[in-house]
Amino acid sequence: MIRINLLPHREIKRKQQQKEFFTLLGTVVAFGAAIWFLVHLFLGSRLEDQLGRNKYLDGQIATLDSQIEEIKKLKDQVAELLQRKKIVEALQANRNQTVLLLDQLVRQLPDGIYLKSVQQKNDVVSISGYTQSNARVSTFMRNLGSSPYLENPNLIEIKASIEQNRRINEFSLNVQLTHPKDEVPDSGNKPGATTKTSATTNAGGHP
Repeated sequence: MIRINLLPHREIKRKQQQKEFFTLLGTVVAFGAAIWFLVHLFLGSRLEDQLGRNKYLDGQIATLDSQIEEIKKLKDQVAELLQRKKIVEALQANRNQTVLLLDQLVRQLPDGIYLKSVQQKNDVVSISGYTQSNARVSTFMRNLGSSPYLENPNLIEIKASIEQNRRINEFSLNVQLTHPKDEVPDSGNKPGATTKTSATTNAGGHP
């Protein structure tokens, strides 16, 4: 029986397989490294693009913030101007209202009544004065109620008082101002003259 030694052949085949394995392994590693490198380049490029976009957006946001701040300042200025306008309009209305009030008091004041003080708070006017009789106060209140610019006269009190050693009646009442839209007071005197007359009537103070 002939014996054949196969060990050298097996060793050669094993080495050949190992060589093929390492060659394949190297190829796979090289291919993987190439893929990793390409993916790294691609992602790096996308990252750079995104960073550029972010920088652009940051610049636009800063511009918008600046514009919003300017708009806010303009709104504040407009609000301040509107507030000043309202104050001026209120002062103008109050000035006209004061002239109108004094004019109406002079027109509606009957004989025998002398005003001591007139105070206005919003649309409520507080009037105090002296009267020779209670009937004259009633007449005064009816006159105030019939005025197109005054309404709801309300008597607070009437009490006896001594002024300049004379016994008279002191009264106080409230009346409300109205704001008719279409009516304008028909006064033959100028506002300055009306105010002067009213002031003289109020300053007279005593019967």
